[in-house]
Amino acid sequence: MSTTAPHAGTPGRTGPAEARALYRAGLDTHTAGWAPGHVRAHLAAVPLAWAPDLSSYCARNRHALPVLDIGEPGGWSTPLARDADLRTDLPRYRVWADGELLAEPREVTDRWHDDLVPFLLGRPVALDAELAAAGVPLRHLEQGQTVPLYVTNRSCRPAGRLCGPLVVAMRPVPAHLVPAARAAGATTSQGQGGPVHVGDPGALGIRALSRPDSGSRVRPEGGDIPVFWASGVTLQAALRATRPPFALTEAPGRLLITDLGAEGATDPGAEGGTNLGAEGVTGTGPEGITGTRPEGARGAGVEGERDACP
Repeated sequence: MSTTAPHAGTPGRTGPAEARALYRAGLDTHTAGWAPGHVRAHLAAVPLAWAPDLSSYCARNRHALPVLDIGEPGGWSTPLARDADLRTDLPRYRVWADGELLAEPREVTDRWHDDLVPFLLGRPVALDAELAAAGVPLRHLEQGQTVPLYVTNRSCRPAGRLCGPLVVAMRPVPAHLVPAARAAGATTSQGQGGPVHVGDPGALGIRALSRPDSGSRVRPEGGDIPVFWASGVTLQAALRATRPPFALTEAPGRLLITDLGAEGATDPGAEGGTNLGAEGVTGTGPEGITGTRPEGARGAGVEGERDACP
């Protein structure tokens, strides 16, 4: 997909509000490197009947799906990004129906139903900023790419109707800086930002680093070792596996840039932000999103769902 730029903007010098305004005006580009130091959030908007399952799935798999905010049904704003519109302020979106990818539109205003509950997923501290501060080179940014993503042979913990494999993002790290990368990642989100694997990709069922399942191919430099972090794209793998009737997500590499990470950024625990403290995430979302499937909701039992997953 080509990148279009109807307005000028320098990624490393653009603030989050300005970046969102550029995307809203039609700039289609990956968000890596934009508004450095600010948290980028994955978006998933699902029907209200599926929100409890998604809440519980995220709580059980926090290493991959840490929740930053849950919105109201039909709501399209978030305290994590002042004046943002979740329907227009990402560079590109994905539209899903019954687990199939239908379209990748520039905005989803006409597809944002009144019963959709938006979830924003990500780590409260920008991982790339932490790595850069620790002196770890970011090969994907050096090469003007997004991080490569791989579907692994590890299964996430099922919850309600949702199940699926873990998806990881790989960053090549110089061997002598691997301890620094481990330490930097582990400082994010109560230790949930640490890598899930270092070294041999075959241990994760990855056959070739040169063929990522999504994202960009990134060339390692001499002496680099592949380091893998859990990715929020894990949720899209669950959508494919368990086929909810409808969902909206971000397109690959095109996340929401939040105000978190800079001086004066919104506290996700304030203004009704999500409580990450216990399984059964609660937050700004509708009452009753406690990780328990509503009585009468359709879907097989956990064992059947696990059998249906890759």
